[in-house]
Amino acid sequence: MQQKDLGIVLHTLKYNDTSLIIEMYTSHSGRSSYIASIPRSRKSKVKTVLFQPLALIEFEASGNPKGNLRRLKEAKAHQTFASLPYDPYKSTIALFLAEFLYRAIREEGENTPLFHYLSHSIEWLDNCAAGFANFHLVFLMRLSRFLGLYPNIEDYEEGYHFDLLNAVFVPQGNFAHSHYINKEESAQFYQLMRMNYDTMHLFKMNRQQRQRCLELINEYYRLHLPDFPILKSLDVLKGLFD
Repeated sequence: MQQKDLGIVLHTLKYNDTSLIIEMYTSHSGRSSYIASIPRSRKSKVKTVLFQPLALIEFEASGNPKGNLRRLKEAKAHQTFASLPYDPYKSTIALFLAEFLYRAIREEGENTPLFHYLSHSIEWLDNCAAGFANFHLVFLMRLSRFLGLYPNIEDYEEGYHFDLLNAVFVPQGNFAHSHYINKEESAQFYQLMRMNYDTMHLFKMNRQQRQRCLELINEYYRLHLPDFPILKSLDVLKGLFD
């Protein structure tokens, strides 16, 4: 059975000397795995250079759509990036977010709103000329809506603490567990949740605040997604902005 689809590259793994396994989030099948032959000629219909982190590709695959591993027959760029693979800041953000999505998104099956959110966000980052230092933070908080993890921010008041475990803001009191953050960091977390791509440049955050927000977001996902790890690319992203 032949299948045509759009996909966002999350992870690649060299299977042997002649094959590559590609994990993608696709428009029609959700999270899916594919195997592709590594090309030995320029005329190959599948080129490994296509499979960069967060690359948007059009492809055709054979095999059962519900199978564990399908054969990639043809692939080409759905969009030619203008800056994402070439800007060291953007490419490092892409590497981190691809790993994050690879660990966070596990659903199979079509989810059109999520796919549109991911593809729109990638295109936005590629086209943005400046003011994208907070992009990964805003991206991850907005992603939590699609995964059913978005915090309740309606009860926030100045001086409240954020409960990472129960995803709510609470006043100072007898805390029931150890997963609360202080009122200063809670205020920054609340501010982050109010940002979007078009307004995030208006919210000033220094490097230490940005890194701390990233640590808290990672911890938040670890508390709410089973077996979510500390990501290897987390330190790489931190180091980029040192």
